[in-house]
Amino acid sequence: MAVIPASPGSRPGARRLGRIGLHAALAAGGLLMLFPFVWMLLTSFKGAHQMLNTPLDWLPNPWRAQNYPDAFGALPFAQAYWNSFYIAVLNVVLTLFTSAMAAYAFARIRFRGSGLLFGLFLATQMVPQQVTVVPLYLMLAELGWVDSHLALIVPGFVNPFAVFLLRQFIRAVPIELEEAARLDGAGRWTIFWRIVLPNVRPGLGALGIIVFLASWNGFFFPLIFLNSPELATVPLLVSQFAGQHGATDYGLTLAASAISVIPMMIAFLIGQRRILNSMAMSGLGGR
Repeated sequence: MAVIPASPGSRPGARRLGRIGLHAALAAGGLLMLFPFVWMLLTSFKGAHQMLNTPLDWLPNPWRAQNYPDAFGALPFAQAYWNSFYIAVLNVVLTLFTSAMAAYAFARIRFRGSGLLFGLFLATQMVPQQVTVVPLYLMLAELGWVDSHLALIVPGFVNPFAVFLLRQFIRAVPIELEEAARLDGAGRWTIFWRIVLPNVRPGLGALGIIVFLASWNGFFFPLIFLNSPELATVPLLVSQFAGQHGATDYGLTLAASAISVIPMMIAFLIGQRRILNSMAMSGLGGR
């Protein structure tokens, strides 16, 4: 029996169909994950009566934009925004500073047991926060920091993920640059500040966005450590708002939720490419 050879264009055609199928699957998955967010935005413009309609109304009718000023005025959102913003900014600045120094030490300074110490340091990421919250609460209570924003800022100084990410970036910096600076008489601090940090700015930028988003989204620690209403962060305030209005006015509750995610959307849209690139580069091998 004669064998009919495959046409030259059959294999590229199969690859093209495979790419189309992959892109279609990714698009469907993206739309599926986007649906809850779109549903939140649409519902935030609905009146209370529309949530009880049968069949369910997909679009607001009429559109009720008053939900947003009502939600913003019902609770001290302006104070909560300020609390969350300055806590997030301080967390970013201090985390970048301490993590960059620790990452440089692990990447460039050789000492006995450094590999083991770094492994143990990374292993702390596997410990759930709920396990350490009791000893942490007792320590902060002894310092008088419970019901204070210091309880949300100071523990964030130590961030194993941040150290790991910056260590990978630092190991990718050519060591010849540091050796040349050392021959010119530069000390360790000068090399770190003027050679290393400028070369890892993409990693610092991506890490800053990640830390900002994590701090802004933080709910567990504010719930445990903050008692005074004037100290509440945005997620904590939204939770309290949902407890008061969630069973009676879903539109008002979801308007408050939409108000809370605006800074996160802006930060992610600005830095999404940098975050993705940093995640890819964090697996670079080193010397």
